[in-house]
Amino acid sequence: MHAKPLRRLSAVGGLAAGAVLLLAVPASAHVSVNPDEAEQGGYATVNFKVPNERDNASTVKLEVTLPEDHPLTSAMPQPVPGWDVKVEKKKLDKPLEVHGEKITEAVSKITWTGGKIKPGEFQQFPVSVGQLPEDADQLVFKALQTYDKNNEVVRWIEEPKEGQPEPESPAPVLKLTPAADGGHGGGDDAKAAADDKGGDTANAGAESNDGGSDTTARALGIVGIVVGAAGVAFGLLARRKSA
Repeated sequence: MHAKPLRRLSAVGGLAAGAVLLLAVPASAHVSVNPDEAEQGGYATVNFKVPNERDNASTVKLEVTLPEDHPLTSAMPQPVPGWDVKVEKKKLDKPLEVHGEKITEAVSKITWTGGKIKPGEFQQFPVSVGQLPEDADQLVFKALQTYDKNNEVVRWIEEPKEGQPEPESPAPVLKLTPAADGGHGGGDDAKAAADDKGGDTANAGAESNDGGSDTTARALGIVGIVVGAAGVAFGLLARRKSA
């Protein structure tokens, strides 16, 4: 007599468990920049975070193209053990003036090769960048990720649009906010501090963010397992009652 309600409850428990487990699974990983925010007019050290999305191939190359609409006069990569780095520069159509000095060329692309990001791993590539523009609210860095199997290239080049769903292959985006003091977002002192610290501050922020995400995912996963177990128990009880 109670078999049908118990079966319904079992089904509901199973669906709830599936929903929670789906929430616990992270969205498709992609090349991103971390931290994803910096002050306008200043300098910052950012990490290009590259996860390996393949089960049977390793990432062996990363190419990051810097924005042409807002050229950065300084882009200094921090050495990454096991990886070689190449910095390319391009002549500017219109020279820039930074700290009273005319700049006629800017970094256009940074390429890392020689290392490997194996399946189930990720790597961060720190770069000190500046002077960040004061007339933009974001910088888009287009990235190409190459795998060693069949030389597959994944192009993370689509610019996310506010209010629209995330594109299939989003480009890394650094959001720019007004300087905290209402003036320039740092100058020579900020640049020196960024250079001295290297990637330490950015890496610490990245690890903190990753830790928070991992904790949330684990918690959701545990809840999903508990709910799923409850659904199975109800199902067994329903079958026994009906028998």
